[in-house]
Amino acid sequence: MKKILISYFILLTSAITFAQTDTTWHHKKCAVVLTYDDALNVDLTNAIPALDSLGLKATFYISDYFGGLNSQILKWRSAVANGHELGNHTVYHPCEGGRAGREFVKPDYDLKYYTVRRITDEIKTMNVILKAIDGKTKRTFAYPCSDTKVHDTSYIDPLKNDFVAARAVRGEMPKIEQVDLYNIGCYMINGETGDQLISLVKQAMERHAMIVFLFHGVGGEHSLNVSLDAHSRLLHFLKQNEKNIWIAPMIDVAEYIKNYQSHNK
Repeated sequence: MKKILISYFILLTSAITFAQTDTTWHHKKCAVVLTYDDALNVDLTNAIPALDSLGLKATFYISDYFGGLNSQILKWRSAVANGHELGNHTVYHPCEGGRAGREFVKPDYDLKYYTVRRITDEIKTMNVILKAIDGKTKRTFAYPCSDTKVHDTSYIDPLKNDFVAARAVRGEMPKIEQVDLYNIGCYMINGETGDQLISLVKQAMERHAMIVFLFHGVGGEHSLNVSLDAHSRLLHFLKQNEKNIWIAPMIDVAEYIKNYQSHNK
């Protein structure tokens, strides 16, 4: 009888633990945030129509290093009206140059030659531009090239009142209490198949964690690219599993995490 009671207690405890973990993310098993960088034309022609066809919402990190934002404004305004988030990705996308893979960095926008004042001014200017497009004051940020410092100084610290969260580039699936809101990791996608993308989501579900995807090209326009088929397969999997997966823009997930962490210290 004693063994039966012990076994029953273990099963009951496990069930309670599972139930608590299983409902952490808005009463779902995991959170998925879809992010798209650089305000590419394919965001508007390929990504947003695919998302809208399934009623999924995402975050688009806007920059104007290519000089095309002006012609996109009405379309971005329409995307916001349909529930997507516009995030700040600086005006000119400065990155630290002078190393392998950074040949695209122009000297004028090499972070090595910036000051903290220059980068923070540029970021604040982009916030003004974005507010003119969408009218919003709450926003999230994405570090260009995942460079978080000017020389050896973090530049996000003086901007924490301007942003709810900031996304870097570091593959991870944190649980809600582990998330660093000003250094959120993500999986940068480049050539993965639909099955590989879906596998990542399944891992997040098993771990009851958050996963952030970073897309650049969707069907072209960027050297970091995902095929239309792979992107579509991921979106359809997410839609088919909405009862177990919370899919939302970064701003919504970040505010939820902030509230959770503040009440569970």
